[in-house]
Amino acid sequence: MQEWLVPYVSTVWALGMSGALLLIQLLVVDLAGIKARHRPGTPVEADHGDFLFRATRAHANTNESIAAFTLLALFGVLSAASPGWLNALSWVYVVARVVHMVCYYAGFQLPRSVAFGVGLVALFSMFVVGVSAWAS
Repeated sequence: MQEWLVPYVSTVWALGMSGALLLIQLLVVDLAGIKARHRPGTPVEADHGDFLFRATRAHANTNESIAAFTLLALFGVLSAASPGWLNALSWVYVVARVVHMVCYYAGFQLPRSVAFGVGLVALFSMFVVGVSAWAS
């Protein structure tokens, strides 16, 4: 590992875990689709009572935010942002995404929305930490 990357090893791990989370969600969607005998390529009916729909939405939602997480983590690392803050916020994002996923699977709407909000605040905070490195 490059010496300059050592302070950000936790952020790098969070990047890897977010990729693993996306992979797990993809497998859950695939298995749920197989179990429901869903025909590939056809839309999933919008029904929050249906696990396949909830699993599809959880995966899609992570897919929608993971690019921002990856770019903001890279921006922070390449900007030499505060490692403590960037590492912590990276894990706040990952944990929030896990909680969001579990709540979506279980159909818990309010905790799911709170977890989404926490993840969004973590992403915005990662941007602020990256920008603040340039102001120093």
